[in-house]
Parts: sequence; structure tokens; C-alpha cells
Amino acid sequence: MVFATLVVGGVTRLTHSGLSIVEWQPIVGTIPPLNLAEWEETFDKYKKTPEYEKVNHQMSLDEFKGIFWWEYFHRVLGRTIGMVFLFPFLYFLWRRKVDKPLVPKLIGIFILGGLQGAMGWYMVKSGLVDDPRVSQYRLTAHLSLAFVIFIAMVWVALGILNERVATVSASVAKLRRAGFWLALLTFYMVVTGGFVAGIRAGKAYNTFPLMNGHVVPPEIFLIEPWYLNFFNNMATTQFDHRLGAWILAFLVPWLWWKVRNAPVVPRARLAASVLLLALAVQIALGITTLLLAVPVGFGAAHQGGAMVVFGLVLWLNHELRVARSPR
Repeated sequence: MVFATLVVGGVTRLTHSGLSIVEWQPIVGTIPPLNLAEWEETFDKYKKTPEYEKVNHQMSLDEFKGIFWWEYFHRVLGRTIGMVFLFPFLYFLWRRKVDKPLVPKLIGIFILGGLQGAMGWYMVKSGLVDDPRVSQYRLTAHLSLAFVIFIAMVWVALGILNERVATVSASVAKLRRAGFWLALLTFYMVVTGGFVAGIRAGKAYNTFPLMNGHVVPPEIFLIEPWYLNFFNNMATTQFDHRLGAWILAFLVPWLWWKVRNAPVVPRARLAASVLLLALAVQIALGITTLLLAVPVGFGAAHQGGAMVVFGLVLWLNHELRVARSPR
């Protein structure tokens, strides 16, 4: 469900649907407009936003419904996740079926989910004031927090499935460290991807492998002060995202080779192999999305692919911490 919510969130962003609902009503807002009068009332609220006044002033009610439903389903999915998580958790807690060390982890994940809902509204609010687009900083924070929740859920689940942790050889210890840095690099890709999406940098420099004929575009430090280029400059944000992809393209095959020849459990080799395949697909998706100037389908697939790659990185990291079965 978290995966589905993130993909729907990507489609919501790519279809410019995120500002269609101008209120945050966690309970009442679960019910959509049910008749023409309610639809017109909702549409009238949207008409007061900068996006309608500056961009969509010719939009009809039927066209408004098209963007409304994407944002609506994104919000409802998020709220449904909260209920699907909370009610079974309370039931199993009441039945004393949850191990004590697991309780604070699950509570922490639930709190993160609540914070994510608040962060989503905080992001939307930034596009309802003057500029008809959300802040790239808030969008990146919203995206990053979604991945933090996903990371926590996957890691806790892997710990439940196999909690054996072992003292390992020096070679496997090095692989563990490499796996940790690989996870950080993958998260870096998420953050830079958020800024690329936030300022729509995917609509520029739609060539590969060069950026409009340059390895490093000359506009990379066009904005003053220099550090703002990393967040506000299309050339810089896209270059940073590409750079991370190039590093992954070399690091993951190297790690796969090392894991293949290391004294690890067979599942670690399987995880490394599946990760290598998934990264190849994700890079191909990224290049295609770029060359086609971010069509909705490919853009959403690329965002979903990021979660797949991250999940596999976590799986590999976990398997490198599992005791090897005696021969």
C-alpha cells in the first residue's frame, strides 16, 4: 500500500493534480463530492487558487474532476494505510502477540505515517499562496519521508523474518560497510530526484549521455549564492541526479561481483543479482523518461522503480548481516 501510494503520488504530481483539493480534512475529506452542487462548490474553492487563476482559468468542471480524483485517491490511500496499520496493531497488542522489542518500532512507524500526512498538507499549502506550484523543498521532504517510512517497514519486516546476526569475516565486514554506503547513495538519489521533480528539471537537458552536448553544463553555477544551485537550478539538480546514477551503475556491479565470491548466505547472492537486474531496468527507465521529457507513465514507473531498488538494497544489507549456515 505504501508502494501504491507513492506511485499514485507520482502520477498526482505529473498530472498537476496536487493542488486540486484546497482543504485538509482528515475525517470529513474522506467523502468526495456526491452531487452537482457539491462538485461546483469544490470547484469554486479551486477557482480561488493561483493555479486556476494563472494556469487553468479555462478548465471545465469535467476537467477539474480529472485532477481531483488523483489527489483524492492519493489522500484516501494514505488514510487507509493508517487504519490498516493501527487496528491490527492494537488487536495484536491487546492479545499480547507482539514481542516487546517490536512495539516501539511499530509505534514509531505509525507516528511517521501521521507526520507524513501533515507534511503532505504543508507541501500543498505552499502552492496555494502566490506561485501555482509547490515548494521543491517541501516536495522533497514529503518524498524523502515516504521513503523513510518504507525503509523502516522493510527493515523491521526483514528482522522479523530472520533475526540471526553473526560475527563475520573481515571480507564480509567490508561488504557490510559497502552495503551501508550503497543505501546512503540510493537515498541521495531519492533526494536529488525530489529536487529534479520539484523544479521540473526533467523537462530540460533531454539528451543522453551528454547534457545538451556537455558533460558538465556551463549553467551549473548560474545562480548566486552558489549553494542555491543545488536546489533551484535545473542544470545542477539534474547533473547531481545523473552523477548518482553513474556511481550506482559502477558500484552495484562491483558489489555484486564481491558478494558472489564472498562467504555469505545464498540469499545474499540472490539479493545482489536481483538488485543488479533491477538497477539496469531502473536506469533504462530513467533514460527513457528523460529522453521523452517525462511522460506520466514512464515518470511514475521510474518513481516506483526507485522503491524497488531501495527495497532490494535493504534486502542485500540485511542478508549480509545473517549468519552463514554451516557447511
